[in-house]
Amino acid sequence: MVSQVSEAMLDVIADALVDKGYILLSDIIPDYVSLALLEKVQAQRDIDFKQAAVGRGLEQQINPDIRSDKISWLDNQDPIDREYLSMMSQLKDGLNRRLFMGLFDFESHYAVYEPGAFYKKHLDALHGSQNRILSTVFFLNSDWQENDGGELIIYDESDLALEVVNPKIGTLVLFLSERFPHEVRPTMKTRNSIAGWFRVSHANHGF
Repeated sequence: MVSQVSEAMLDVIADALVDKGYILLSDIIPDYVSLALLEKVQAQRDIDFKQAAVGRGLEQQINPDIRSDKISWLDNQDPIDREYLSMMSQLKDGLNRRLFMGLFDFESHYAVYEPGAFYKKHLDALHGSQNRILSTVFFLNSDWQENDGGELIIYDESDLALEVVNPKIGTLVLFLSERFPHEVRPTMKTRNSIAGWFRVSHANHGF
């Protein structure tokens, strides 16, 4: 049975996006889903993961000086991935009803950061690109301690740090892709997450 995102939770998320443009959640994804996703990434990270690239299209390249994680895209045919993707679809529909954001699709991948890996400060979408509109990061790390590193740092448009997020299992972060530069600090031990982006198909949206 696919878990449901409550209308009350959707209200909270929509209000936060309007008010400040981002939100941190710790109770939207059920524990059994988090644990299943973690088990999958641990079983497959040595087989199906590839070095992550930066840039898009013809400009895409592997640059370990900017990011050094490995990724594997989620597959809607996989029952574990499908559970998570279904909840993201509910989120998409709920936000479209409330905010008229024009979100039409969601892409996401697992990201594994081995000890020492990082991702320097960047934006998920170029201003005016109207492609990636809303970013998500879901963490899959049990027993994470503060001195393990790997924090997600979210900055405002003036480069001031707004949030320092420890990548503990069950934490979901959502933020407007064009507004918030962010980085992953070097991790001291293997760090697992799912990065995702809601996209629009045209330049006109009501949010």
